[in-house]
Amino acid sequence: MTAHYGLIADIGGTNARFALAPRVSQTGRILSLSEGDVVAQKTLNGKDYPHIRDAIEAYLSSVADQYGRPEQGCLAIACPTDRDQIRMTNHTWQFSVRELQQALSFRQLRFINDYHALANSIPYLGAEGAVQVGRGESAPGMPMAVTGPGTGLGLAGLAFSESGPVTLQTEGGHAHFAPTDDIEVQVLSFLLRELPRVSWERLLSGMGLENLYRALGHIHGTPVRDLSAPDISAAALSGDDPLCAETLSRFCALLGSYAGDVALALGARGGVFIAGGIVPRFLDYFQASDFRDRFEDKARLREFNEPIPTRVIVSEQPGLLGAAAVLNYDWG
Repeated sequence: MTAHYGLIADIGGTNARFALAPRVSQTGRILSLSEGDVVAQKTLNGKDYPHIRDAIEAYLSSVADQYGRPEQGCLAIACPTDRDQIRMTNHTWQFSVRELQQALSFRQLRFINDYHALANSIPYLGAEGAVQVGRGESAPGMPMAVTGPGTGLGLAGLAFSESGPVTLQTEGGHAHFAPTDDIEVQVLSFLLRELPRVSWERLLSGMGLENLYRALGHIHGTPVRDLSAPDISAAALSGDDPLCAETLSRFCALLGSYAGDVALALGARGGVFIAGGIVPRFLDYFQASDFRDRFEDKARLREFNEPIPTRVIVSEQPGLLGAAAVLNYDWG
């Protein structure tokens, strides 16, 4: 029997990753879905296409002979998706979902936020798709959360109802940063000289690592260099720069404090998953850092967080996997 495929995508500011996902069976609230089910993956540079329709058509033309043309799709995209008119934050693409659906002759077309897709990938990552950090065991059927530093700091939750998963799209990465010791109070004070408000994203992202480096240099009276986030991480891991080493160590600790707050806020007893492109680059270092200690260090609420597992997503295409899951739940 020939599989029935739908279009999926994970679209960022630079690259648009497309693939096809089959219609799979469902047992209860869980799909029979894994990363291996996603086929015909292809990455296009968004700058090569003046309109998103051009990129989609180019991809569909490249796979049509083998897979035919799909009639519906679910595309994850790094911008708000709650309205018909979509305008990408870090790209020139802007379009009407309704008009795009008509132009493609699709029966159904849905756009979801990139963290919506990441949240829905969680149940299907498998043992190889996420590496556990510290102790803890998922409570079956309980909410899960995914967050993580990258260009920004996204946050989404996944809860479960009788009819299937319920995705919680949030802007929790923009919640106020909460210092926990004197150094972090001074970091906050330093950044408030430059910013009207300091959110977690101002410290837990690529720019956040750079902000933290500058703040710690000011606090210690140590000259800082013009370093990018990858430069800071590399110098920290090589042991060549004590200030960079302190910056990366503090970064991991802060991520633990924030992720612990996420677990409390969302009741994420199913686990907190760390996504984004930063942490997987130094996974061994991260596992040995203060991340897990700070995750659990919640005073009167320590016993709530201690059993909750924390995992780093290392799957190559979790966005596509999540889009495939949402596509299957939507399949008409």
